[in-house]
Amino acid sequence: MMDGAGHYRLADRQVFRRRLIGTGRIGLALIALSLAIGIAGYAITEQLSLVDAFLNAAMILSGMGPLHEPKTVAGKIFAGCYALYSGFAVLGIAAIVFSPVIHRLFHRFHIADTDEKPRAGDKT
Repeated sequence: MMDGAGHYRLADRQVFRRRLIGTGRIGLALIALSLAIGIAGYAITEQLSLVDAFLNAAMILSGMGPLHEPKTVAGKIFAGCYALYSGFAVLGIAAIVFSPVIHRLFHRFHIADTDEKPRAGDKT
């Protein structure tokens, strides 16, 4: 709904809470999927046990670095690709999870749209 100044009102707390829960669930699902990819990759390419594969995948996904040094060419290629993927995945997942908060902040502070005319005294 719009207020008298032509701006949309902030969503109530219940709507905001539902949005946070929704993006949190998406983030958790993406983390689980990313871990599953890492576990499968390490288990297949390096013949690690599922626990060791999980540990390695979790360490890389969290940015801590691998514990197991890959021995095979396939393992080294997988580890490099998974590390690159993990870096981008963490950024993307964080953007998804925190998007309702950022949107609410922008809305609260009335960030100007690009089609609004500059106010007197604003430099363009």
